[in-house]
Amino acid sequence: MSTPPKKSSPFDVKTVEALVALMTEHDLSEVYLRDGSQHVRLRRGATVAAAPVAVAAVPAVAPPPTPASAPPAGNPAPAAAKKNLVEIKSETVGTFYSQPKPGEPAFVKIGDRVTPTKVVGLVEVMKTYNEIQANCTGVIVEALVENGKYVEFGQVLYRVEPS
Repeated sequence: MSTPPKKSSPFDVKTVEALVALMTEHDLSEVYLRDGSQHVRLRRGATVAAAPVAVAAVPAVAPPPTPASAPPAGNPAPAAAKKNLVEIKSETVGTFYSQPKPGEPAFVKIGDRVTPTKVVGLVEVMKTYNEIQANCTGVIVEALVENGKYVEFGQVLYRVEPS
């Protein structure tokens, strides 16, 4: 019995090698592919090496606060820590759009109820528009990114009070 040929996926070595060659040829710094629940993100350049160094240095400088201590008056605790808010984050890098098209109403505004499948914005990368869904149920209490601004992968776009 012969085994059926494998379907090409974004996760096989030959595809990744081809993507790296295309990234070099077209001077791309990042490529993100999703296939169902699996995804692969390829990055090149100094950005990748710089981020872990900056993140690793922060805990060494400031010791973690003890539960009994209150934050300093000039540095209030983030709203998410105070109210156990859920954060809606960007799933890719690109330009964030809070409305479907210029002149149309925003997908959501502060005070709107959202459900897990509710589209709350778009992130455009290389002329491809990726819908950002709430993935939670609750009320939008904070909008952190303006329409048309560049966002990073994992950047918080909205905070939601769960219900």
